[in-house]
Amino acid sequence: MKQKTFFITGIGTDVGKTIVSAIITEALEADYWKPVQAGDLDNCDTKKVQRLVSNFKSVFHPNTYALHTPMSPHAAAEIDGIAIDLKTIKAPQTQNHLIIEGAGGLLVPLNNEQTVLDIIKPHYKVIVVSRHYLGSINHTLLTVNTLKEKGFDVSIIFSGNEHPTTEAIIKKMTNIPVIGRIEEEPYFDKNVVREYAEKFKDSL
Repeated sequence: MKQKTFFITGIGTDVGKTIVSAIITEALEADYWKPVQAGDLDNCDTKKVQRLVSNFKSVFHPNTYALHTPMSPHAAAEIDGIAIDLKTIKAPQTQNHLIIEGAGGLLVPLNNEQTVLDIIKPHYKVIVVSRHYLGSINHTLLTVNTLKEKGFDVSIIFSGNEHPTTEAIIKKMTNIPVIGRIEEEPYFDKNVVREYAEKFKDSL
């Protein structure tokens, strides 16, 4: 199978990017990389994904920037006394598929001029994680349209309780592939992640 790189972004924070990253990593037995982690370094997203993945092939690459404060990366970097330089954010060398998890949404600032969108390379496939809340249709359409305007290969995963009218209008107005939905599970562990990985594998 040809090597693929997926970039996982969300329509905002706490929409389920890390769970989706774990599921796609497991489905493809891919490597995982989160370039910029802001805050929660003892239980960072890389460690969370590592705990949820069962296969022995995935390699978990270190963050390029591991910032101490749970804030927008540009502000967290300033507190740490550094500036994020995109030239230093280089995807790890691997012969395997690679799953890259973004920070927050597309237009989260990394420094005074650049956002998360600027680290997405043209050949990456982008998966948008959308979760229903008041305003989520607008946030989803803005995110997807921005990516489509830039020419990216975009698909979507819905996360949380099903909301048919929201999902129907998003599908109709974006006209992009829907990989699937992740229910509001009582918990996520390796078994649950493996079940979703099997379900989504053929759509990736």
